Amino acid sequence: MVALLFFAGLSHQSAFAQTETDSVYMEVDEIPLPKGGMEGWNTYLAKNLTYPKAARDAKVEGTVIATFVVDEKGEVSNVEILRGIGGGCDEEVMRLVKESPTWIPGKKDGEIVKTRMRLPIRFKL
Repeated sequence: MVALLFFAGLSHQSAFAQTETDSVYMEVDEIPLPKGGMEGWNTYLAKNLTYPKAARDAKVEGTVIATFVVDEKGEVSNVEILRGIGGGCDEEVMRLVKESPTWIPGKKDGEIVKTRMRLPIRFKL
């Protein structure tokens, strides 16, 4: 069995803010990007993603959606699973996002800002 995955494209986002302790933007003028862009992200996933054995054995397939914050330094925090599929896939996505290299931060009105991201990762046997 071969594990296939893809990173669903992030949509372009525009000006809306959600306030937490300090502003975390849900929509920005320039979305955060992984270093190396989408090609770099796909390379990172290909090298680091392990299809969990329990998921493989149970033939679990589907899309895990994670949310997280990219801060002004490009560091990832507040990783959560918005929608999971089980079999260890949810934990694998959390690990991948938490361990990902720093991102290029998002911008709003020309300023670098904290941005909440939504990331779908598809698991397919």
